[in-house]
Amino acid sequence: MSDMTASSSPSLPRDPAGRKPRVAVVFGGRSSEHAVSVVTAGAVLRAIDRERYDVLPIGITADGRWALTADEPDRMVIDGRTLPDVASLAGSLDGTVALPVDPVNREVVYTEPGAVPKALGQVDVVFPVLHGPYGEDGTLQGLLELSGVPYVGAGVLASAVGMDKEYMKRVFTSFGLNVGPYQVVRPREWEQDPSAVRARVVAFAGTHGWPLFVKPARAGSSIGITRVTGPAGLDEAIERARREDPKVLVEALLTGREIECGVLEFEEGPRASVPAWIPPAGGFDFYDFEAKYIDSAEGVVPAPLTGAETAEVQRLAVAAFEAVSGEGLARADFFLTDDGEFVINEINTMPGFTPISMYPRMWQASGLSYPELIDQLLRTALRRPTGLR
Repeated sequence: MSDMTASSSPSLPRDPAGRKPRVAVVFGGRSSEHAVSVVTAGAVLRAIDRERYDVLPIGITADGRWALTADEPDRMVIDGRTLPDVASLAGSLDGTVALPVDPVNREVVYTEPGAVPKALGQVDVVFPVLHGPYGEDGTLQGLLELSGVPYVGAGVLASAVGMDKEYMKRVFTSFGLNVGPYQVVRPREWEQDPSAVRARVVAFAGTHGWPLFVKPARAGSSIGITRVTGPAGLDEAIERARREDPKVLVEALLTGREIECGVLEFEEGPRASVPAWIPPAGGFDFYDFEAKYIDSAEGVVPAPLTGAETAEVQRLAVAAFEAVSGEGLARADFFLTDDGEFVINEINTMPGFTPISMYPRMWQASGLSYPELIDQLLRTALRRPTGLR
């Protein structure tokens, strides 16, 4: 075990009978990032130390049903261009899995039509690896708070702020962090007066230049984003983004290098990883879903930065984590502009853990292996109380 982990590795909590902590890995979900979540869960299931933890995989289908799934991480991968899903992993979609909304009872219950409900045992901690709305946005975190079950990652507020790019930017600005120029297109504005929205965005481009990036305000994995080079492509880009989220964000182009930095919570507080540089993806307009997950775009770890630049982006990553009241983990994404200024683009409170994801790669380069990273996250969650803190 690395020195980084050893300094904060108390004995794992066990019940009087010596039972290992039981981890429910919850994945899938109703968002457009369903497949990414399944791949992330496969990597997490593969890495959890089964000598230390018992594991219960629970999948949420694309239509929102909770199901018991096979503990078979080798099936939870992107095969060529075929994306995995919970429905194919579930033994049956007839039964339902439920956490009781009762803080004195953590037993997961499985119910099939016409059968007596089966208690599947107590869950000590939930590792939610859902990405996007209905999981990463505070909704699942709220359910777990009501249930009194500890969980990995950000709480309700940080999850919600981290999902909504508009309010994320507002929070960052209030804490003195630099953000790039942007506009928000709200649902009612576009539905009632699209010409006024069009004129406002074109005026914004007149100040900041084309191209602009049009994206869903509450989505991730670069899904639904369009690089717009002029007014003619604006309507189509907004409609594409609205298929993911009725609220749309329009951002000005920032020239410079894309730099990412991981943040991980230890007992004494959050620490930043070595940063990574995301080079321009060959054959792609920007670092989109295809570049990230299908064509295996690779970042450079550690980023080719000076010592002063590395220290500054690490400081800013922790500051962004604290600004949103982060817990557990996050990945902060920046632009290092041509004039040497770091501008924060976003914070991701549940970054991907797929085999090519940057977050675990940055911590690997920082001296924390993938299994140690998972162990640290679970220890932090087990130590943390639910409720106000």
